[in-house]
Amino acid sequence: MVVTCTDALRLDPVGDPAPREECGVFGVWAPGEEVAKLTYYGLFALQHRGQESAGMAVSNGKRIMVFKDMGLVSQVFDEPTLNSLTGHLAIGHDRYSTTGASVWKNAQPTYRPTANGGLALAHNGNLTNTEELEAWLRSRDERAKIVAKDSMDSTNDTSLVTALLSTFTGTTWEAALEVLPRLKGAFCFTFMDASALYAARDPQGIRPLVLGRLERGWVVASETAALDIVGATFIREVEPGELIAVDSGGLRSIRFAEANPKGCLFEYVYLARPDTIIADRRVHSVRVEIGRTLALESPVDADLVIPTPESGIPSAIGYAEASGIPYGLGLVKNSYVGRTFIEPSQTIRQLGIRLKLNPIRDVIEGKRLVVVDDSIVRGNTQRALVKMLREAGAAEVHVRISSPPVEWPCFYGIDFATRAELIAPGMSTEEICRSIGADSLAYISLEGLVASTGVPKRRLCRACFDGQYPVPVPAGIAEQMRLTVQQEETDE
Repeated sequence: MVVTCTDALRLDPVGDPAPREECGVFGVWAPGEEVAKLTYYGLFALQHRGQESAGMAVSNGKRIMVFKDMGLVSQVFDEPTLNSLTGHLAIGHDRYSTTGASVWKNAQPTYRPTANGGLALAHNGNLTNTEELEAWLRSRDERAKIVAKDSMDSTNDTSLVTALLSTFTGTTWEAALEVLPRLKGAFCFTFMDASALYAARDPQGIRPLVLGRLERGWVVASETAALDIVGATFIREVEPGELIAVDSGGLRSIRFAEANPKGCLFEYVYLARPDTIIADRRVHSVRVEIGRTLALESPVDADLVIPTPESGIPSAIGYAEASGIPYGLGLVKNSYVGRTFIEPSQTIRQLGIRLKLNPIRDVIEGKRLVVVDDSIVRGNTQRALVKMLREAGAAEVHVRISSPPVEWPCFYGIDFATRAELIAPGMSTEEICRSIGADSLAYISLEGLVASTGVPKRRLCRACFDGQYPVPVPAGIAEQMRLTVQQEETDE
């Protein structure tokens, strides 16, 4: 449905970050290779999944060395550091926080000593039964209670899982088979002891995790793009409910839970890189198909289709193809704006979106524009974007969104955690249209989005769009998460 708008509502301050996923994980077992540098490049390929901290753990078969810090991969690691991290296996992590404050103590991988040496773990996702797991940890023997107290030094669910694994006296494989079946929510783990690499994915497979082959080893990563950058051949996805181990004896696998696939639909819309493959389809191709469907569902008489760089580009291409309206580049993105440690001045902050995007007046002046974006979460970015395009001379601005309205919070690793933070639950499409100041606004239908992926609806997590959560969420958990993060940031 297309909504035409008049009388734009009052503009709120700019400052609407795009929805962000929690983390990217990477792991490699490759004797004779420079595993620290392979991990560095793998994390670089996954940087879009988290920009707050980066880290890796490397083992030479006798000891595990962990190095992590706040910032981008390129800010955390340099050549001397990578050269000092020698060994035959490694795991790595890019973090964006959804549980636990964005501080050094919550950077990953996490590490714990064990009865057999040590254990390091990196996590992508979000657990929903942490209270139950904490109670289990405290109910174990005295050593477990000491570990439980120690685990509270960090405030994320990753540290909790690492602490649980470290309380078992058997092998890491045996410990994992005890712990993994009791976890609920979304999780993709890469973890390691001194001699073996492990990977595991939750029974719903909400977050992506893939397996690749090197000439002399194996790689696991959040996305196939990370396999490409290190020269690994994509073998397959890690199956939902599967535990994998790689060591000198080769690769072995076991099911720790029955698979009930519910892959995140928002990965196709925004989160994953366009060159990544999910469920045997290139994300770029899916996004182009989404744009075609959007054009058929919500046509408009216009002169030019432009994307919001860069996530809107494939869908804008598809929209232009299906509508016959020319495609053009009307906005230029500053590629170096992502994370900065320099706080902008008040004058620059008021410019808001211009830090990231700038219009090309010669292209858009006097034109009726179709602006294709991936989503509207809080509305501030689109509000500022429409205003900026009008100031640059656009005759009309018609906004087309390649996802349905985001009406429900995500408890599985995306950063919109309460309904109060979302614009769609409290406003109709017409009201949102007036709020952002567009001439018209239309979203793709949920049915159209699902059909564009080629994946059956029953195998997708659509909770942020329809409120149907594949893993039950305890009552009040959203408010607990929000208050916890606020308190930790205040304490810091």
